[in-house]
Amino acid sequence: MQILQNTEIHYAGQPVALVVAETIEQAQAGAKALKVTYEELPHDTEFRVDHPQRRPAIPIFGPDANVGNLDAELAASAVVVDQLYHSPPETCCAIEPHAATAWWEGDRLQVVDTNQGSFYIAVSLATLFHLPLEKVRVRAEHVGGGFGSKGMIGAVQILAVMATTLMHRPVRVTLSRNQVFLTTSGREVIEQRVRLGADRDGRLRAIGHEAVFAISPLAEFVENCAEMAKSIYAAKAIRTRLSVVPLDVLPPCSVRGPGNTPGSFALECAVDELAEKLRIDPLDLRLRNEPEVGPVSGLPFSSRNLVGCMREGARRFGWAKRDLRPRRRREGDLLIGTGMAAVSFLTLALPSTATITAEKDGTYTVSIGASDIGTGARTALVSIAADAMRVKPEKIRIRIADSDFGNAWAASGSLGQASWSWAVTSAAKKLREQLATRPPLPVTVTADTTAETSAMPHKERQSHSAIFAEVTVEPATGEVRVRRLLGMFGIGRVVNPLTARSQAIGGMIMGLSLALHEESVRDPHSGRHINADFAGYHISAHADVPDIEADFVPDHEPDIASGIKGVGELGTCGTAAAIANAVWHATGRRHRTLPIRLDRVLEDRVLQ
Repeated sequence: MQILQNTEIHYAGQPVALVVAETIEQAQAGAKALKVTYEELPHDTEFRVDHPQRRPAIPIFGPDANVGNLDAELAASAVVVDQLYHSPPETCCAIEPHAATAWWEGDRLQVVDTNQGSFYIAVSLATLFHLPLEKVRVRAEHVGGGFGSKGMIGAVQILAVMATTLMHRPVRVTLSRNQVFLTTSGREVIEQRVRLGADRDGRLRAIGHEAVFAISPLAEFVENCAEMAKSIYAAKAIRTRLSVVPLDVLPPCSVRGPGNTPGSFALECAVDELAEKLRIDPLDLRLRNEPEVGPVSGLPFSSRNLVGCMREGARRFGWAKRDLRPRRRREGDLLIGTGMAAVSFLTLALPSTATITAEKDGTYTVSIGASDIGTGARTALVSIAADAMRVKPEKIRIRIADSDFGNAWAASGSLGQASWSWAVTSAAKKLREQLATRPPLPVTVTADTTAETSAMPHKERQSHSAIFAEVTVEPATGEVRVRRLLGMFGIGRVVNPLTARSQAIGGMIMGLSLALHEESVRDPHSGRHINADFAGYHISAHADVPDIEADFVPDHEPDIASGIKGVGELGTCGTAAAIANAVWHATGRRHRTLPIRLDRVLEDRVLQ
């Protein structure tokens, strides 16, 4: 990331100066007094799928799927769905703004900031400022949400280090809410085309999933929207394509289920449309296309209980009483509808390091560079360590989020807990073996799981969920209210049901927010977001959040030492599709553009 390195401005919102003062008020006054002159150069901030610079995305997540002959299978299908789905730019919206404090202790750089992975921030700072890694220490013990935007180095860390290096004093850089919206990365606009072909009995012959999304020329972030299409349903032909359109915009980043959140919206809405054309229950259509092995890879599943998620969710939700036809339920003037979606989300464990010390007082100190961004990671890691050491949780002291503790995967991709728990479990096993010889205390051991995680068997490995939604639609105003949400999750071993359920419910609330409210509006000339605060960028409030239930089905993961799969982003994925499908069931109108705003609902005069 280039900050204050030259006079070229690449996008609206790029930092061009830093004002340092004794107090925040002085700094704000100085920044307001600063006059910036610039020359406007040709630029392009308007997304379109026929953009002349459109090209295939870099295959960061592996090649596109190309199994069978998609065109031939579509031609042979009795029923075909071919639709476009649109997602707007979205932002991460963590309640805690981005901030960093930096200072030097001798020749060692110290940084305390808000991040999702202290070790990776330390590596980035060491690289940018040409420092040995051991001369950089980054800590982020308490973080008030991240959702992707704090997963990589940003302007606050870089500017704080620049300033403290020049001024030889501790410097804190904190973004205002408006600056968070304008200068930290989010999700860019996405257009998706989904094609499905099936026989009359509902057996899928073809799945085609294409996505086109905006990127910045400064950095290519791949929104892997078509990943779920490779693993969730059996079909004779599966083709995926990812394309990018470079624009002069802020470089995008991971946002709340990157790829899968917009991808599941498009795919699961298309599956519902196929069920409508076939006059088959959407649940039954999904069940009869359950694969035995990975549809693209041909690999066995490490574990898979998506069917259990769907069946148990349908039972609890009362799905069997649902009329297939839309516009059949009313309560007074309100139209009532129900919908569902299924989700498959990539999971694995990545290399991490953990250290455990057996103390003289009979307690154990666990040190790991894990991050707790509000998910309850601390609590879960204490449970994991206590179980692995075969002691009570009160005997465990946990220390996290310090780059000095060594490599640990970030709180990102719903992979954190599985990765960290494996390292803690391995360290505990080594420590128990040493303690069996009754050595003098304290005794410290360290485990690095690089070798073990690299040796995992090649299998299809995903978490799964089924989301069910009930909505009401007010025909006169177009207002959509979500009355009920139910999510059933297959996530391997559930270490702490309370925190896992909290993550799942939080994810579903985010999915609801994306479905009905969230949309960054950009000035087509400058590319600047014009609703860059919570007054203009709407998110779900308490009154928008309905009765939500989240629970888990049995799911054994044999290849990850802790048996854990990810859950956080799994709740976000699929929720928008379930709500959109429920809105169709209530109104008879399909909504293929998010968010489902009042004006878009009112476009359909059939509601009256």
